[in-house]
Amino acid sequence: MIVRQLKALGAAALLALTLSGCQSLNSTKTDSSESATDTNASVQTPAVPAKAEKPTMASGTFINPLFPNGADPWLEYWDGNYYLTTTTWTSELVMRKSPTLAGLADATPINVWSATDPERCCNFWAFEFHRLKGPNGYRWYMMYTAGQDGTLDHQHLNVLESVGDDPMGPYQYKGALMPDVWNIDGNYLEHKDKLYVIYSQWRGDQQMNIIAEMENPWTLKEGTPHTVITKPELDWEISGRKVTEGAEILQHNGRTFMTYSASFCNTPDYKLGLLELVGDDPMKITAWKKAQEPVFTRTEEVFGPGHNGFFTSPDGTEDWLVYHGNDSVEDGCSATRSLRAQKFDWKADGTPDFGKPITPGVVVAPPAGENGPLVTRVQGQRYHLLNATSDLCLDISADPQDNRAVQSQCSGTNGQWILDATTDGYIRLANREDSKFLEVAQCSTADNARVQSSAWKNNFCQQWKVEAGIDGNVTVTNRYSGKPLAIAGCSASQNQAVLQQNKDSACTQWQLQPVGPVAIMSQQSGKAVSINKTMTAGNHVVQKGYNYSDSQSWHFVPTDTGYLSIRNNPKAKQCIGVAGNAVAPGADVSMVACKEKAAQWRISPVEGGGVMLINRYTKLAMGVSDCGLADGTNIAQQPDMGTKCQIFHLREPQ
Repeated sequence: MIVRQLKALGAAALLALTLSGCQSLNSTKTDSSESATDTNASVQTPAVPAKAEKPTMASGTFINPLFPNGADPWLEYWDGNYYLTTTTWTSELVMRKSPTLAGLADATPINVWSATDPERCCNFWAFEFHRLKGPNGYRWYMMYTAGQDGTLDHQHLNVLESVGDDPMGPYQYKGALMPDVWNIDGNYLEHKDKLYVIYSQWRGDQQMNIIAEMENPWTLKEGTPHTVITKPELDWEISGRKVTEGAEILQHNGRTFMTYSASFCNTPDYKLGLLELVGDDPMKITAWKKAQEPVFTRTEEVFGPGHNGFFTSPDGTEDWLVYHGNDSVEDGCSATRSLRAQKFDWKADGTPDFGKPITPGVVVAPPAGENGPLVTRVQGQRYHLLNATSDLCLDISADPQDNRAVQSQCSGTNGQWILDATTDGYIRLANREDSKFLEVAQCSTADNARVQSSAWKNNFCQQWKVEAGIDGNVTVTNRYSGKPLAIAGCSASQNQAVLQQNKDSACTQWQLQPVGPVAIMSQQSGKAVSINKTMTAGNHVVQKGYNYSDSQSWHFVPTDTGYLSIRNNPKAKQCIGVAGNAVAPGADVSMVACKEKAAQWRISPVEGGGVMLINRYTKLAMGVSDCGLADGTNIAQQPDMGTKCQIFHLREPQ
């Protein structure tokens, strides 16, 4: 059926099936295998137990597949979180993140980039993000395949660059490596202070892996040769079609290996082969030694395992393989390909031993170190949490011998927290200064229990629900005890303890105040809230691809009772508001005088780490008009429709 459909798109489109999967972003996710368990038992425990004596911890075990429709996966563990991309087959680049591998199954998919340029708008495949040293220091470089609508004949590699060190972006488009020829499945190789790209291309009736040297992560070196390093020549490389693609680099103990996917992906015999770089110059075919047998193949339960990636466990002691596979011999290059992960070892001769694909349904232990103790500087937007009673910030005691939570004067060097999504709408509060996490001491459920900073141990006592409170404020409630954060005695004194209290406490209201400057990124499009022209009153607010413009940099300035104005700089006279103070849905969000009634907003956190921005006067939400992806799409106020078009993610712009 797939082949018949693609014949209508041309010969090259038919061959392109070897690459990637026709998937939909709207697929149904499987239930997470992560379960809440007592530390000494395996019975299910409610998130907010009526009576609790020991910390509730997610077991972290999972079963393969992690979730369906997960072709061409790329996964990295970085600064306390797993980050995952899989082929979307749309115009959007979707990323998931979670502090546990099992948690990726239910993690919120967030669009971090989208495109509408007809030359590279569509059929997004095989994303890979690599932390490389670029002209401005270390950045994440996202290489992906994209092409034109209605055909697969123009697929080619494109590259994005992150603004900072957060894999979630923002990202800026940097360019296409070879926009005029068909090329896919790009991967970087760093070797002896040089950078190379390895990509796949059809030549005649064979699909090959080819290497070329790079000037920088998005530009080929002028005059560089393009050397074929794999071509399908062995019996196990030509099942269905003659294919070698999907090169992935694995470096270990000073040796460099390259896996690749062999045979036609529309057959159950899609599999992994292996090369080793045994010479000094990777541009010479003689520098690569090819294994004569495949290193990862089908079983009686898993078919077509391929297009893989590699990652290490949180504690750095284990090596893991991530790949896609099928549950049926009849499935091929379609949305049936599902995401799988398993640990692998090393043979006595120093080569990787991937074993066999784990049978679906078998319980797999989590990567080592997931349950800590972990101290790490989590990536994400920084917030001050100001208590509404005292106007002081949630902080950790300045006494190095004391890790208790206190309130103190807000500043640019203390009391800064990352609201990092976990599961089921909860977050962990990661402290920017000590790289630890807020928890209820000893997992107490008592009123006035101590709250403190601690290494991450992956238990519910370290997770919180941030919900709308009174006026523009929020409440912060512990997942395990079901009790909120409050100030002891509702005191306005410096260094007063922040405790866990009951819901009737009068001082449980907090203001979320982003530490600026901030980029406001649409979860729908991955594009930034921007000024259309200038900061003058009446100019529309729109979305645009991130480009480091001052018109995309915002400061959230507190007004009163938890509400904030959104300005291009803290002293600006123009703010984001609703034109003419209009209360009708669909009214333009524009630059207005900060004194206007409709120039204040409430931050309303939602599941997955995003926020909705609710206008104080109109009670309507900021959203992307018509859920558009294009640059220049208008931002307007809308009723709460529960769509990702009204969800934004606050990111540090540099």
